[in-house]
Amino acid sequence: MRLLISDANILIDMEAGALMETLFQLPMQFGIPDLLYFEEIEPGSPGLEELGLQVMEVSGDFVAYAQQLPGQHNHLLPAKNGPKPSHNDYLALALAKQEDCTLLTGDTNLRTVANKEQVNVMGTIGLLCAMIENQLLTVDDAFKALDRMKSGKRRLPWQEAEKELNALR
Repeated sequence: MRLLISDANILIDMEAGALMETLFQLPMQFGIPDLLYFEEIEPGSPGLEELGLQVMEVSGDFVAYAQQLPGQHNHLLPAKNGPKPSHNDYLALALAKQEDCTLLTGDTNLRTVANKEQVNVMGTIGLLCAMIENQLLTVDDAFKALDRMKSGKRRLPWQEAEKELNALR
């Protein structure tokens, strides 16, 4: 089964869209760095481990790798793309590299760094498409989830999302 490593914003999107249980029905495994989980996710969304989220340790070499990424990339990231990736974001990227798997993120700047570091990336829209393709959601349900995310003030490329979902009709 394919492993994907998530940053915080993907799980926040899934929660805002009322899709957390549906996420874990996908034929995929989901992991997250332990530090990110305990600092950012567990306090507001406990119990994700019971749904299937794997809380994973980033090895020392990859922690060091994560620590050097801001110095290499942050000065090149445009402010218009939002905030620079946090230490925990870089840990998610490092864990994806450590496990040689896809990084789940909706953070534009983190996506940019991941691409430069040759790590595959998938976002919320890709997960919604996977849910539809696996018959866990209808296209209409995906649009309703997007509306809930909008109401929750989640930042997504809404036009791109709607275009992708309409293509699945």
